[in-house]
Amino acid sequence: MPWWVVSVVALLLALFAATYVRSLSRRVDRLTQRYWELRYEHDRLQARVEPSAGAVRTADGAGDPGVASAFIPLSSVRREPNTQRSGTER
Repeated sequence: MPWWVVSVVALLLALFAATYVRSLSRRVDRLTQRYWELRYEHDRLQARVEPSAGAVRTADGAGDPGVASAFIPLSSVRREPNTQRSGTER
């Protein structure tokens, strides 16, 4: 095979790869834009739906505005050491 045929095939392959990468880049840009639009919309709608900050939801979805919810980390809840062992003792 002459060297120019190999060069033409390599050039065509490079053009195809560049076109493909460009289309993928556009697609990633569109998907990224849609992601941030949807995230913004979700946060905006969630803020409209959620009750006030001090309310706590019950099982039926209603909130009691007089009771505030508080986060209690599990590390602050400590168990007392178990002094008696159940079962066989040695």
